[in-house]
Amino acid sequence: MDKLRVLFLNDTSRNGGPGRSLFYILKFLDPARIHRSVLLPRRGVLSELYEREKVTEELSFDDTLVENPVEPWTRAMERSDFDANPLTKARRLVGNVGRGAYAITSLARRLEREKYDLLYCNGTNADFFGGAAAKLSKVPALWHVRYTSVPKALAKVHDSLAASPAVARIVCVSKASASLFPHCPEKVRVVHNALDPDDFGGSAPSPVLRRELGFAEGTVVFGSQGRILPRKGYMELVDAAKMALARMSEAERGRVRFVVLGDTPEDIFPDHLAECRARVAALGLREHVHFVGFREDVRPYVADFDVAVVPSVYPDPLPRAVIESMAMEKPVVAFDVGGVAEMLQHGETGTLVPGTPPDLHAMADAFLRYFRSPELRAEHGKKGRARILTDFSAERQAKILQEEIERAAKRR
Repeated sequence: MDKLRVLFLNDTSRNGGPGRSLFYILKFLDPARIHRSVLLPRRGVLSELYEREKVTEELSFDDTLVENPVEPWTRAMERSDFDANPLTKARRLVGNVGRGAYAITSLARRLEREKYDLLYCNGTNADFFGGAAAKLSKVPALWHVRYTSVPKALAKVHDSLAASPAVARIVCVSKASASLFPHCPEKVRVVHNALDPDDFGGSAPSPVLRRELGFAEGTVVFGSQGRILPRKGYMELVDAAKMALARMSEAERGRVRFVVLGDTPEDIFPDHLAECRARVAALGLREHVHFVGFREDVRPYVADFDVAVVPSVYPDPLPRAVIESMAMEKPVVAFDVGGVAEMLQHGETGTLVPGTPPDLHAMADAFLRYFRSPELRAEHGKKGRARILTDFSAERQAKILQEEIERAAKRR
């Protein structure tokens, strides 16, 4: 087969699950069959990763790919921009509508001019931008869907684009995501997120969390990582931690800590990380619950977890934190929402807690059970690693996605 020219569109330049997942796709695609060109809104953590690891033949940027509707026109959004006066924000909003329209037409022209065979859309905004550009250019698009809902105001546009001939294939990260497309099931295939087990195994960086935070030997660490947003459930984690601590003896409380890695992105308001820290202080938990902020590489921190916690309280499509923790032999406690149960086997690789509504008492029970049983932690952790090797290898996933890419491109 002739080498296919594929433009991979990621709709944000910041660190996050979609961009990390795309990294592993690019890493294992066959460069002899797929020309890997990546388009991002601007430079950032992701572009540095892609360049450092040499997973693309071309890397380009287009700052008219709007990441936030009220962002300034010349730079990335900062949280202070939310304090701009209403007139300024209204002006930016109108301007960003124009910028977005220009981005679509510019993308369509590029697809035609540079003779791409396929536009690979990675993320929510990318699907909208890419679907429209594909219709204009007649170059087919493949949607990689990493969400379980769209705003009601955009639902009809989303469904229309998905069903149109412009979108040749739709890859969904979970069955929960695939439920968005009952009107065009013939296009849909579920392919779970994956990773390179070697990156989370023997070649992973040495642990640093316990040393950095000064934890005493024998401390049991319940750790979590992700963007600090209300739907990610960190307030619920704090409340469940308080319940568990209340049921421990004084000696036990001295040996347990809860640690959360991550921050609230600058283009999201309000700063939920600050709200979580305030909650910890109000509950008198500063000694036991630590929100340590963003870490570009979470592996040396996850390596020091005894138990991983993924407390999402919305239909989270397929959070990478689950498989990254399993790959590092950590048992996982998570609410049973979205696609989590498609990764986590209850009673085998971790514990699924009722999530509709979130059962905080059940989560506290799981904390106590793992805290008091090192054997259970070790057993579930080993089974989690084994499941990653069998079912969540990025090399295996890339072969499936390469088939989808070639299938979509042939429909041009």
